[in-house]
Amino acid sequence: MNRLLLLLGAALFALPVNAQKTETPSKVLPFGKIEIADLEMTKCDFEPDANAEVLFNKGDVYYDSSFDISGEYHKRIKIFNDNGKDEANIRIEYYGGNRLEYINDVQAETINLVNGKPEITKLDKKLIYTQAIDKVRSAIVFSMPNVKAGSVIEYKYKYHTVSISNFPSWDFQQKIPVRYSELDTSIPDLLYFRTVNHVWMPYSKATHDSEARTMPGTNPLSYNDEKDFRVMENIPSLHDEPYMRSYTDNIMSLQFNLTSVKSSYGFYKSYSDTWAKVGGLIADDEDFGGQLKRKLKDEEPIITKAKTFKTDDEKIAYVFNQVKTLMKWDGVDRWYTNDGTYRAWEKKTGNSAEVNIILYHLLKQSGIKEIYPMIVSTREHGKVNRFNTSLSQFNRAVVYIPVDSTKEYILDATNKYNLYNETPDMLLNSSGLYIDKQANAYDMLYITKAAPARQVVMINADIKADSKMTGTADISSFSYHKISSVERYKTDGEKNISTT
Repeated sequence: MNRLLLLLGAALFALPVNAQKTETPSKVLPFGKIEIADLEMTKCDFEPDANAEVLFNKGDVYYDSSFDISGEYHKRIKIFNDNGKDEANIRIEYYGGNRLEYINDVQAETINLVNGKPEITKLDKKLIYTQAIDKVRSAIVFSMPNVKAGSVIEYKYKYHTVSISNFPSWDFQQKIPVRYSELDTSIPDLLYFRTVNHVWMPYSKATHDSEARTMPGTNPLSYNDEKDFRVMENIPSLHDEPYMRSYTDNIMSLQFNLTSVKSSYGFYKSYSDTWAKVGGLIADDEDFGGQLKRKLKDEEPIITKAKTFKTDDEKIAYVFNQVKTLMKWDGVDRWYTNDGTYRAWEKKTGNSAEVNIILYHLLKQSGIKEIYPMIVSTREHGKVNRFNTSLSQFNRAVVYIPVDSTKEYILDATNKYNLYNETPDMLLNSSGLYIDKQANAYDMLYITKAAPARQVVMINADIKADSKMTGTADISSFSYHKISSVERYKTDGEKNISTT
């Protein structure tokens, strides 16, 4: 699969090793070295009710001599009680497809206080597993040994990617409190990154240094190695809250988006500096654009039947319901296909891209002329930042149909209760990128709904002398209220739900 994250000839630059060398603060101790006070801790100083606490989380990310990105990570967690033991189940996801990224040199251990002294139990490396999530994503998975209330667990690993653009993001905040979080970065000024700074607490320490370097060769190239040191301390946990849009939208983090590369010949724009370039690349990607026209086995009966309807709305409703009924979503959200639409249609199961690209193909073959595939982000995945041109912001493919100047359909057949003429609520108030390869048009669309979702409640009741009220209530639901009511009726068997 052509994964889009490799850039031009800039990847051929050869630069000397320039890892940042920052003096390790006292709060970050070497692997296996621990203070007795941390083992004796019984609660978090600034969040006493926490079940566990990150003692420190440190990342050091830099460009190596091959101009690949390398990173060294070290994390230490204190477990306060049995409810915090889930923190000992470690999962590190990365883009393992085509060896774009890989993780190695994983080390992990549990430290307990026994008779006043630290007792270390190392993780057997045979218990470290690599899980293939799909053809693009992989995960390193392991569980820490000998974990109990009072344990301290720690692990470290090395990260490497062959893409000069795939600079990893950093989360300062987590679902448990963080005592100390440090990110050290070292980036040559040959590369221009747009940094998305999503933090609301001040850094306890932030320094910048620039070191002059020269790339040897026939035509030596001078540049500066830009080094940044960022520290944040006593960071409160972030829990899922009612009505919170998503965890991703609220967590304090840093993201890096490469926009241009400089050489002795001038600036070379990267693929990610405009949405049009991003759209053009995925339109040519085999696992997205390459699937749009792929013929499906025994598709003719559906297409033939759809063509008998007189209006586009009737065709759309019919095909949408056919795909929604025949296809089962496997629960995986991706903007790209994994098995491909042909095989997914044979199995009648696929990820969100496979289900909805099948929907797009059948609608297109049925005679719907103005129809486009679109990539979006679900509410849980996070709101799309239009100024950060990164594909990682998207996690689902859907179908976009501009009906007229005042009406549009965004179709998603993964949910059995979705309606063809109602944009799924999990996509609202964010942006989608639609793909029109024929016109070479790739643009962002803000997804919203102006009309309110209505619910009408008719009550016929009598108020008795004892102040009690008896009678009936008839509830008529529309739009999203109707979708959720039908789903509750089908799944919970409620009898007093009336839908109109």
